[in-house]
Amino acid sequence: MCMTDTISDMLTRIRNASVIKRESVDIPSSKLKVSILKILKEEGFIKEFKEMPGENNQKTVRIYLKYGPLKQRIINNLERVSKSSRRIYKKAEEVSKIFGGIGVAIYSTSNGVMSDKECRKRKIGGELICIVS
Repeated sequence: MCMTDTISDMLTRIRNASVIKRESVDIPSSKLKVSILKILKEEGFIKEFKEMPGENNQKTVRIYLKYGPLKQRIINNLERVSKSSRRIYKKAEEVSKIFGGIGVAIYSTSNGVMSDKECRKRKIGGELICIVS
């Protein structure tokens, strides 16, 4: 199976698992995915994630999804913005709040992967990977 956009695949797996209220979802691991998951955890969109050894030396990551007290979904929107066919870059002054600060935009910058808050704090821009709300 050849996959061109592994980040889109990860976001889709999380979105689908969230819709059917699964406890966890497994994805193939990569440094970029783990960086994105760290931000999702810091911002309170997922409970936890763990790297686990998979078959053929391919590590997998198990993502534990988070729900509200009445099993409401925490992640309502998980959208890939910059695609391999169309890259979206934002300058430092273009990094804005998502849904009035409720959501989070995740950027790939020269200083690593970070949230929109961190980008504004450090006054740097980068490639807009995805938006979560």
